Amino acid sequence: MSPSISPRVFSKKEVDRHCTKESCWVLLGTRVYNVTGFLRMHPGGDALILHRSGNDISAEMEGPPHLHSENARRWMEQYYIGELDRDCSADETKILRERRKTKEHTLDEEPSPLSKCSQVNLDTDLVDWRKPLAWQVGYLGEKYDTWVHQPVDRPIRLFGNEFLEASTKTSWYMVPAVWLPLVFYLCWYSYTSLGQGTTRLFANTDYSLLVHKYSFPFIFLIGMVMWTFLEYCIHRFVFHMRPPAHNYFLITIHFLLHGQHHKSPYDGSRLVFPPGLASVAIGGLYLLLTKTFPETLGVALFVGGLFGYVVYDMIHYYLHYGSPKKESYLYSLKAYHVKHHFEHQRAGFGISTTLWDRPFNTLIPEQTF
Repeated sequence: MSPSISPRVFSKKEVDRHCTKESCWVLLGTRVYNVTGFLRMHPGGDALILHRSGNDISAEMEGPPHLHSENARRWMEQYYIGELDRDCSADETKILRERRKTKEHTLDEEPSPLSKCSQVNLDTDLVDWRKPLAWQVGYLGEKYDTWVHQPVDRPIRLFGNEFLEASTKTSWYMVPAVWLPLVFYLCWYSYTSLGQGTTRLFANTDYSLLVHKYSFPFIFLIGMVMWTFLEYCIHRFVFHMRPPAHNYFLITIHFLLHGQHHKSPYDGSRLVFPPGLASVAIGGLYLLLTKTFPETLGVALFVGGLFGYVVYDMIHYYLHYGSPKKESYLYSLKAYHVKHHFEHQRAGFGISTTLWDRPFNTLIPEQTF
């Protein structure tokens, strides 16, 4: 909201009317927020917010169950729409609003599709959201790390070229649509190949172990566990590398790989990997496993890992946009992942599981939930 524009004023009765999933308003003191678009994103579920619609949630922001982070408070400000008038009647509030309408009409610009939550402010945003970001972020230098971990609820445009921009976006269903047929085929191929009884794992030149076809489910499971470890390592050491402040190229690469997701964590078109880009890493994993182990055994491990990847991408999307039942595994995992985005960016690197956060001491402390 521009400081030159007087905030809109709402009566308490008007605020109270917005108490549904279609329109949900809450208060922080006398400040009014339209949190309708946030309901499905809230890690505690939409019911917690709907139950408090029309009310002051200041106490809940301070905790319990937990103290909301500075990023959560900054995020909240994107939904600010006006002030509560405790002194005016509904008719008086309507009159005040009408008085401001003409003034606001002359001052407000048509909102840009790249800035749906608030007007662009270059002094605070550091980048021009009306232009592609890919070539801007490298100039942020030492400010980049702080900026990229201050999430916003607005879409990101990376490139001006339409083809390049489209190649960075993927609907969630494309991941299973592309990879599951390959998973099913390779499962059949591995099982039938192992059934021929020719696959042996050599410990040395004198001793080898026959890999039976009935061991395929176990090998498949090992591949899935292997993926969870790769998922952790890639997320921690590649996606969360700290690019040198003076290196424009590495900052840009980091932003394209993962920084853009932390800056706009609810950009639904960039929550899963585009199959074209993912195929490079998947192909590399296939070659590594089939060259390291007997081919059929390597394929069996690979298909388990590939299925683990599909599960990971689907879980990641669901953690951002799903509404898991309270006390379920996915409910706690959603809260865990949101904490990673908003408060603990240097911990909580597991997405589909917290298994590897424990031995590597990157587990988010439970008391922060």
